Amino acid sequence: MIDYVKGNITDLSPAVAVCEAGGVGYEVNIPLSVYAELSADKSRTAEPVRIYVHEVIREDAHLLFGFLTKQEREVFRLLITVSGIGPNTARLFLSSYSAYELQQLIATGNAKALSQVKGIGAKTAQRLVVDLKDKIMKLDIGPSGEIADITLPSGQTAEEAAAALTMLGFPAAASQKVVGQILCEQPSASVEQVIKLALKML
Repeated sequence: MIDYVKGNITDLSPAVAVCEAGGVGYEVNIPLSVYAELSADKSRTAEPVRIYVHEVIREDAHLLFGFLTKQEREVFRLLITVSGIGPNTARLFLSSYSAYELQQLIATGNAKALSQVKGIGAKTAQRLVVDLKDKIMKLDIGPSGEIADITLPSGQTAEEAAAALTMLGFPAAASQKVVGQILCEQPSASVEQVIKLALKML
């Protein structure tokens, strides 16, 4: 079992990071929060990065899912114990909410907010609450030290793009993070350009 991979990030996209360690490039599936942290802090990609991984071994694939904190990984592992939630869906949860936010939503029984994640219905959201309410509160997760959310820039372009993505069925929190990332890098982008770029990232 691999606990973590430490090395330089040689390739980075909103869904995948390639971490080179010992001459081997490990393709690691990441949530949007990890991408935001790595892309926002360029020194993180210039220096060796420790990525805590969870292995998923199937007959047709050997996949790695990576996180910058053990807390994120623990939340991920709890999520995939729930019937109907696989690794990619768990990654969507951690793209929409931080580990601390998920802990609070589940602990307070906020199934409505949980069901806003793409592909999650009311029944699955309620099952999350029932199955994980007690377990998730045992994790030591605090608001400090968590990966910071990207602040959505104010302005009509940001609001229209985020609203359009939400109407297309993407979670509001994830849509806002992606729009924020795009407009931070390309402030002059039009609404149409932001939406097209965001669709490739979500």
